[in-house]
Amino acid sequence: MSTAITNIDFDRLLRLRLVVARYGEMDAARWWNTGDAARRTALLGRAGSVLMSRGFPRTHRFAQARLVFEVARARCVEVFDPPGCVTLWILPAALEDQFDARWARWLEERDAWTDFFASIERPASDLLETMKTLDLVGAEDLETVSKLRRLAEGRAVPLPGVHTVSDALITQLAAGFSRGEPGKLAVPYARMDD
Repeated sequence: MSTAITNIDFDRLLRLRLVVARYGEMDAARWWNTGDAARRTALLGRAGSVLMSRGFPRTHRFAQARLVFEVARARCVEVFDPPGCVTLWILPAALEDQFDARWARWLEERDAWTDFFASIERPASDLLETMKTLDLVGAEDLETVSKLRRLAEGRAVPLPGVHTVSDALITQLAAGFSRGEPGKLAVPYARMDD
């Protein structure tokens, strides 16, 4: 897999992962078990925030995010794990290392993230609408995603062609989750340039 990485906006990557992670919780799309559908609660929702703030009073939002990211990653791997490809949750190791290195800065700047976390607390009924509202997807991305189709078994959404990692690709991987259905996860993926 290619390790060529263009300049990636890691704040944007965090926002995209947060929106998809929140959308996939049990009170919305029901893709990963981080909440209770019957009680309409989710780890990235208000109840999760109250719960996590008891143990992590200053950094609970980021603790919530880490937990849901890990559950989402594991669930996506369980559903569809294509070799030689990237997903929103599994990017090249060098990029994931850079992303992980940003956590310390985000924790220091946690107050700057308060409004964003608050904006995703309520369950969304439409992933793309949420992404548009938060200015995370543009018209070109929406056009690309509108052409994506699930594979015959319904578990994956391939992005056509061979790619290098970029902000545009990451945005399309995130928006590609919109091709899934409530209770039926379809993992968007992209083949990487060798």
